[in-house]
Amino acid sequence: MVGLREVAERAGVSVRTASNVANDFPHVAPETRRRVQAAIEELKYRPNTAARQLRRGRTEVISLVVPEISSPYFSELAAITVRVAAERGWTVHIDQTDGDADQERRMILGPAGRSVDGVLCSPWAVSPAELVELAAGPVVLLGERETDGVLDHVAIDNVRASREATQHLLARGDRVIGAIGAQPHLQNGTAELRVEGYRQALESAGLPFREELVIPVRSLHRPDGAAAVTRLLEVEPHLDAVFCFSDELALGALRTLLEQGRRVPEDIAVVGFDDIEDGRYSTPTLTTIAPDKTQIVRVALDRLAARISSPAESDDDGPLDLVVPHQLIVREST
Repeated sequence: MVGLREVAERAGVSVRTASNVANDFPHVAPETRRRVQAAIEELKYRPNTAARQLRRGRTEVISLVVPEISSPYFSELAAITVRVAAERGWTVHIDQTDGDADQERRMILGPAGRSVDGVLCSPWAVSPAELVELAAGPVVLLGERETDGVLDHVAIDNVRASREATQHLLARGDRVIGAIGAQPHLQNGTAELRVEGYRQALESAGLPFREELVIPVRSLHRPDGAAAVTRLLEVEPHLDAVFCFSDELALGALRTLLEQGRRVPEDIAVVGFDDIEDGRYSTPTLTTIAPDKTQIVRVALDRLAARISSPAESDDDGPLDLVVPHQLIVREST
């Protein structure tokens, strides 16, 4: 293999200067940089990545741990993470846990056979306090799980977002509003926050919070939404609207309502959550809460980078709860 010494000899510079150009360091004269780059191309020099990582004490690999890669929300988040991490020269190792506690523990301990500089994680089962004990390096949490001030955490304001979604339905004149997506079997807190926002909006409008109109689901997928809206209509045949805690639930509900001859939004309005691509092309298109996914990723990676590069300095700040924007996008379903 061609090394830096051969490049330096071809360009007529020192090995240090050749290294500075190969690593894109500044303060190299333009003509010198041109000669070194020409030598690199002529000799087809490729840097020894392993050696460079060893010198820096980093792998330039991070891990993204999510519950479900098949979920459109998490797949979109993963794609954004890969793209934004590449801007930093990082590679992303992606794995899923299925919300299983043992899987989450294994992923935080370190993906099998891989050494990573840090981890972005959306946990469903393991507490932040336990994650702190397991983590061998920096960890930043994504999603709504309460962190008890022990880990950096990036999320939207779910209570506010859910309150806005319900207020939108109330502003249409809807008064009998159901909610689909409670998940009492999970410990991540997402559904609880969304129920709370829904409750606050109803109570602010002087309407009672009816527990029977909050339908629990096992998962946030289309079949669950389809089944849940059927149960909801059995409980309350005079339903005006339904707020679904994910777009997938809402898309399942839309299909069932169509099969039952209920027009959306004329008979029943539907709001989702996540702004996945499918909702922009459904019939009708889906009103939804849109988290700023790109901002979630950028803020999380900024915090992870700070922890990786200057752990002592970032520790002075303490773990941070960072809130990123969201918006209500009104489409045909309301």
